[in-house]
Amino acid sequence: MTAVQRVAIAGAGVAGLASAIFLARAGVEVDLYDAQPALPTRGSGITLQGNALRVFDELGVWDEVAAAGKAFEGLNLRAPGPGAPVVAALPDLKTGGPDYPSTMGMSRPDLARILLAAAEAHGARVHFGRRITGLSQTDDGVTVEVDGESAGTFDLLVGADGLHSAVRELIGIHVSPEQTGMGIWRTFVSLPPDVDRSELYYGGPMYIAGYTPTGDDTMYAFLVEAAQDRSHVAPEEARRIMVEQSRAYDGPWNHIRADIEAGADANYTWFTRHLVEAPWNRGRVVVIGDAAHSCPPTIAQGAAQGLEDAAVLSELLVDRDAVDQALWDAFHERRVARAKAIVDASVQLGQWQLDGVRDADMGGLMFGVAQLTAARA
Repeated sequence: MTAVQRVAIAGAGVAGLASAIFLARAGVEVDLYDAQPALPTRGSGITLQGNALRVFDELGVWDEVAAAGKAFEGLNLRAPGPGAPVVAALPDLKTGGPDYPSTMGMSRPDLARILLAAAEAHGARVHFGRRITGLSQTDDGVTVEVDGESAGTFDLLVGADGLHSAVRELIGIHVSPEQTGMGIWRTFVSLPPDVDRSELYYGGPMYIAGYTPTGDDTMYAFLVEAAQDRSHVAPEEARRIMVEQSRAYDGPWNHIRADIEAGADANYTWFTRHLVEAPWNRGRVVVIGDAAHSCPPTIAQGAAQGLEDAAVLSELLVDRDAVDQALWDAFHERRVARAKAIVDASVQLGQWQLDGVRDADMGGLMFGVAQLTAARA
């Protein structure tokens, strides 16, 4: 007997689709609503640490993810300037355990496609172009309004609808993402022949310049700068800016610039952070993933933490027989402090660079996060 028989989920991102898979596989009736008309077919890459890969295996999609992405071990640090020499080759802690690579890069649209297919294969009903616009609760259920009309009563509503979560606002949690002071240019390009793992450049005109392989012939590259208003920059100008700002970086960046000049998209976003303090639920409505917490991608744990939210919440809902305070206490005990540690560490790495702290123990901080995430959530 599960604690729920019928669940509504807002958001077809990583946390929402993972929740749909876990619950539908356990026999729960799942309806997932996403405001987008369909999954995006274009996008940049994503870096996934071992603890995320472990959850993909629990979801039953590890083989598909492994085939679609690029697994690798370790991280190279390069110096800016002529030749871009490798100054350090750093090992990675296998946070998912010995059965998984330490890191994987892949295309975001490919990951979304794999998760959607698995959710639907297990019986989840996914409704695109549908937005949750209201809700009302009793002790026994939550009635969900979609596009102004009732979609029925559910045992639980999971708000996994991202940074600007509508569900979060509907239950009176007025927390919004805050800028951290950095902005990031991203592009999706072909894989240079001499790149087989993530590489980062510290120094030069950017705070960070880097890239991650996402397949046998693709990768995404990025430049991190002080946050600016780039909202009105046209696509051609965006490519020009990214090309010019990357000229201080040699080696594989010459290949990246050539692809951008040939028409690869250049996209810009700000780094933000937020954390909903416990509790993440109000009655029978709970927020998870980016709706509950977000952080800069400096440690590449954003998707992993959303996956862990989904895994822990689903485990409790399947293993227990009531949605009660004991369930919520167990969920918050396992998730809130861990998510906060990731958010704080991710922001701290960026703040040290903004403040020009030269003796910061970045390696120690990242190793501490790796040790934390190596333990199961």
